[in-house]
Amino acid sequence: MPPSDPLPKPHIEILLVEDSEPDVLLTQEAFADARVPNRVHVVGDGVEALRFLRREGEHCSAPRPDVILLDINMPRKNGLEVLAEIKADPDLVTIPVVMLTTSQSDDDVRGSYARHASGYVVKPVGFENFLQAIRAFEDFWMTYVRFPPRA
Repeated sequence: MPPSDPLPKPHIEILLVEDSEPDVLLTQEAFADARVPNRVHVVGDGVEALRFLRREGEHCSAPRPDVILLDINMPRKNGLEVLAEIKADPDLVTIPVVMLTTSQSDDDVRGSYARHASGYVVKPVGFENFLQAIRAFEDFWMTYVRFPPRA
């Protein structure tokens, strides 16, 4: 008798807040090959991120993300401002936010953790290095971490 299949893992909802189209495509490609089922939702700036999270306007049926990947340098509202708003909102505060950015500034690192970021990842240069970083994220966040239950 063949062994029974393990229980299927629930899919992971990921919100990617990123204004660089090449980085969006690389991230989507990396997660497309993930071992854990996932859906990546993409918004291009901080204002849209907050509208998505608060289910406003065209995002009224948006799912609650299990984790947010947040760039710092974006138009309209930067990632540090978005992070501060997320962590000040009782409905959003429990969502883990990982900063995924090109910034290596100590001030940005300190500012992110002061605003309760769950992690800070500097985007590696080159496709293979970027892919490796996303896979490391996947291994940790999507395999070992237990997320708060969705409301």
